[in-house]
Amino acid sequence: MAHENFNDLAAFAAVAKERSFTRAAAKLGVSQSALSQTVRALEERIGLRLLTRTTRSVAPTEAGERLLRTVAPRFEEIETQLAALSELREKPAGTVRITAGEHPAISILQPALKKFLPDHPDINVEIIVDYGLTDIVAEGFDAGVRMGEQVAKDMIAVRIGPEMRMAVVASPGYFDQNSIPQSPQDLTAHKCINIRLPTYGGLFAWGLEKDGREMKVRSEGQLVFNNLGLRLSSALDGLGVAYMPEDQVLTHVAEGRLIRVLEDWCPYFPGYHLYYPSRRHSSPALTLLVDVLRYRLP
Repeated sequence: MAHENFNDLAAFAAVAKERSFTRAAAKLGVSQSALSQTVRALEERIGLRLLTRTTRSVAPTEAGERLLRTVAPRFEEIETQLAALSELREKPAGTVRITAGEHPAISILQPALKKFLPDHPDINVEIIVDYGLTDIVAEGFDAGVRMGEQVAKDMIAVRIGPEMRMAVVASPGYFDQNSIPQSPQDLTAHKCINIRLPTYGGLFAWGLEKDGREMKVRSEGQLVFNNLGLRLSSALDGLGVAYMPEDQVLTHVAEGRLIRVLEDWCPYFPGYHLYYPSRRHSSPALTLLVDVLRYRLP
């Protein structure tokens, strides 16, 4: 039976359950005559009488009873699901899917979720770590997290973190065997722990800047990672010089496990933003999470 006939089935089910065209018409918000015509058209289409009509009562025929047992539970299930979806507008619930790089997932999303999720047991959050510039609409994500300058202009962007800067670090043991670089050019003589990201194709160039002068440093090394933790642990192990988000190394620098160099070549730049397509279609769960993640100046 074609999809456009589902309304006929719903009309028949209402009359059969109410045992009255009058009550069913009132429930459905249609006229009694229109409802009668709809049911009659259904009977003609399938070639069977579904209802026995008298001046005082309406009752399903044997065929009508069989059809009612089949379709009534389905319509009840559909109504239940629609009611559940309606509740989502009022009560934040469901799954929020976010794509983010490893650093914002660790430094921003995870700390926020630690506080957020216990207070919202009906909300689930799925975070997919991806260094590519994912098309969140095509890939079925509710939102993405990227650097401010990487967010597409047609997206709604919400700042979720402070300005950032990078740090060039290596272990004391490494610098016992190698001279401390005084300029970005000196890095070419060092074993740099390199980064490979899908959006850049080759090795990621370290962006350094001082007094308006920008330099992109590419240096050979024995190690290449696309992982934050492995770059940090390799630097701590004395295997080379690493280019890391500042917040990931400050404790190690303060406690003497790493030495920071070229700090004056590491300026601040725009931090992370959460972006999504449209406020109009945002779920209450996403709206609530966006408000929690929104960066507020200290």
